[in-house]
Amino acid sequence: MASGFFALLDDIAALMDDVLAMTKVATKKTAGILADDLAVNAEKASGFVSSRELPVLWAITKGSFLNKIIILPAAFLLSAFLPQAIIPILLFGGAYLGYEGIHKIQDYISRKNNTQRIEEMINLSAEEVLLKEKKKIKSAIFIDFILSIEIIILALGTVINEPLKIQIFVVSIIAVMATIAVYGLVALLVRMDDAGYSLIASSKGVAGFKKSLGSGLVTILPFIIKALGYIGTLAMILVAGGIYHHNIHFIHDIFHSWPSLLADFTIGLTVGLIAFLMVKLIMNLTRKKGH
Repeated sequence: MASGFFALLDDIAALMDDVLAMTKVATKKTAGILADDLAVNAEKASGFVSSRELPVLWAITKGSFLNKIIILPAAFLLSAFLPQAIIPILLFGGAYLGYEGIHKIQDYISRKNNTQRIEEMINLSAEEVLLKEKKKIKSAIFIDFILSIEIIILALGTVINEPLKIQIFVVSIIAVMATIAVYGLVALLVRMDDAGYSLIASSKGVAGFKKSLGSGLVTILPFIIKALGYIGTLAMILVAGGIYHHNIHFIHDIFHSWPSLLADFTIGLTVGLIAFLMVKLIMNLTRKKGH
């Protein structure tokens, strides 16, 4: 009995060693997408009055966990029984990310910046604020869904030749770590100004390290959020381009001699423009039929 128990412990220890080793490999493979995920979600969680930032972020985080709960078993089932469906799903997600990137560029061109959006939110009624929040939360959760698919598929690809139990452990760990790390960092970013004001208040007006640090945090936050907005837009286009670049052979052949970032950006921009124009065309046709 005792020998059987210790043998079971040995098996568990060996399994955990394998899981940890493969998790390190999978983390390296998905690091780029995680950085993109952080940039995109930091931008999506900003643009609200201070009192609403954390509730909105918590709603997006819960949606992200729900996304993982949906995607993980679906990914394992597709990998086992219908692997040919994975690529079309990724391509659809890439088209949506490209569309979102182009839509954000249109916003920048029209100079509808973050400060203006906050002012608009302040001038709205409580019902209108909640409606805008719900729309932005839904958009953020849907984008998280697409990025989560990309993260999970990449992680799964690193352990595809491993036993199913290792696949489940490794990919699930990556999925949970991704959500906690990304939204934890986003929460720190969007509350940086509150931390700054607290430091300023605790300094009691006395010049020193606390007051300087607090003032620095308050001053730099708008620039960080603005920069993350640009990075998030670029990230969506790059991820979209990367999906098409690495999953469609003739596109890969056309751009194989290009630098990777330039190729992904060009492809993502093209895919996004096509998706954007198609959506505009469908909307115009729908309006005409409505009239």
